[in-house]
Amino acid sequence: MDNQQGSILWAPWRMEYIRGEKEAGCIFCNRIPQTNDRENLIVTRGEVCFIIMNRYPYNNGHLMVVPYRHVGVLQELTPVENSEMMKLLQQSARALHEAMRPHGFNVGMNIGKAAGAGIDDHLHFHIVPRWSADTNFMPILGHTKVVSETLYDTWAILHKIFANLKDERRE
Repeated sequence: MDNQQGSILWAPWRMEYIRGEKEAGCIFCNRIPQTNDRENLIVTRGEVCFIIMNRYPYNNGHLMVVPYRHVGVLQELTPVENSEMMKLLQQSARALHEAMRPHGFNVGMNIGKAAGAGIDDHLHFHIVPRWSADTNFMPILGHTKVVSETLYDTWAILHKIFANLKDERRE
């Protein structure tokens, strides 16, 4: 094979995002009042924050921890929001570890467009499970990411684990 040409790899699901009509308003705020958490990929809701799956994940199990309140400045988070975001990040790591047995995690928040925030006016943490050698030739040569499980299958597993975590907190 000619190294200049490479292989043709297909990721047609990505076109939905690229060509799709962008939703009006804030994608997080739009989902908060809705009740279909599965369709919206919300795996659990807290008092002031919630956890939602990334519809276009960097890796299988990519979650985001988001305050309900529309806030884009880190310094404007309340102490309660700060506390619950960290608590939900910890629960996310626990749930992802139980569901997927990753070798590690990337956790981060991009604040502002210059920092890479795709949604820069509503703060959110990303937690991405990682496995040894999960960075391979596919994204580099094929510009394609392999996600080994459907979003809704992953949602069902994580939703059940988070429900059990809530039950443990009540005891």
